[in-house]
Amino acid sequence: MGLEVIPINGFIGAEIRGADLARLDDAMFKVLHDALVQYEVLVIRDQKAMTLDHQMAFGARFGPLSIHPFSPNMEDKPEVILLDYSADHPAARTDIWHADETFRPNPPIVTILRARIIPERGGDTCFSSMTAAYRGLSERMKQHIHGLECQHDFKPWRNLFEGSPALRAKLRELEDEFPNPWHPVVRVHPVSGRRAIYVNRQFSVRIKGLKSDESAALLEFLYAQAAVPEYQLRVKWQPDTVVLWDNRSLLHYAPHDYYPQRRSMERVTVTGDIPIGVTGEYTPETVAGNGMVNPTEAPKKPPKRHFERTA
Repeated sequence: MGLEVIPINGFIGAEIRGADLARLDDAMFKVLHDALVQYEVLVIRDQKAMTLDHQMAFGARFGPLSIHPFSPNMEDKPEVILLDYSADHPAARTDIWHADETFRPNPPIVTILRARIIPERGGDTCFSSMTAAYRGLSERMKQHIHGLECQHDFKPWRNLFEGSPALRAKLRELEDEFPNPWHPVVRVHPVSGRRAIYVNRQFSVRIKGLKSDESAALLEFLYAQAAVPEYQLRVKWQPDTVVLWDNRSLLHYAPHDYYPQRRSMERVTVTGDIPIGVTGEYTPETVAGNGMVNPTEAPKKPPKRHFERTA
């Protein structure tokens, strides 16, 4: 039986039916790859036969797996991140809109997350399409951010290195290993060619060439686009659900609304390439995306007042 790709929302997300990620041939992988580029988030349920080795092998089809320098990795499989939160280990750093690891010069292409233990209530993950967000901007705003660059930093983890001289020395080493990269504010997807807003509150620091207050104001405006409901998808987890998302074109947010219940996930990420932005003189985007976005606000005709009405 072939795979079914069923769009979920108007702008983002698709559910995949008929997939067994433990037994995936090349033709099926191409369907998933193309669907991921098109819909940005794929939800695949009931993957009971999928082992951790299968998950790693699936990720490796997209490219080499990466090792996160700060997250809790498995000792024998450092490419795997264990996200296991409970009353004894409350969740942290996920309740903010972000793309994974943009503090790297080459942030991950794809993130693959598998649910093991799910709380009775809460624990969803929210996604927001930054390609739809870009298309929703006015042409004047698109021209304004055209060609801009933003600096990124591993700022959420800097407090881990406070205190001892040894920790501060380790911080200096990590700063050398992960020097603050400059990424385009508008990224061009290397496969689809679609443009996406490529800043996020967790890792973005400042926009090159702007004063600090100008940079902060523009970044706040761009961050706010993730909160537009039309661009969003909210995934409700079940045990053995696998979700993969295109880290090049969207942001995600995991609410901390399940404490003190337990939520346990296993994650792998795929090493990416250096983000490429728009270049040259501004021209409107010509690559179509999901859904129809009206980037202009039509003037609203006020209702007639009582004395203006005619019989």
